[in-house]
Amino acid sequence: MIEWFSYVQIAIAVLAGVFCLVVGFTGRTPNDFTLGSTALVEVLLVIQFVVALLSPAFGNTASGDVLEFYVYAVSALLLPAAAVFWALIDRTKWSTVILGVACLAIAVMVYRMNAIWLVQGV
Repeated sequence: MIEWFSYVQIAIAVLAGVFCLVVGFTGRTPNDFTLGSTALVEVLLVIQFVVALLSPAFGNTASGDVLEFYVYAVSALLLPAAAVFWALIDRTKWSTVILGVACLAIAVMVYRMNAIWLVQGV
């Protein structure tokens, strides 16, 4: 896992989450911007997952429980996809709020993944 990339990922997830929450609470339905920001969070998660898979081969191993890390990683990959699926089926303001909550949850999950990978046992 790349530390600086995870912090960028957290910042983008928080921005996307707050944006989706604001749009949702103003009564707007999901649109290209809210779905696109959530898709960006998903793309960054996929990149981080590929990096995490390849990192041990290059000497960057996790300091914490590897199984716990990958449970977080797979769960995080599923969350934005499920939120976008919900938003495409249920076109109400609440599905936009769900997109925001999912992005904020991803920010917390990536922070925890970062802690598992970098600072356990130190």
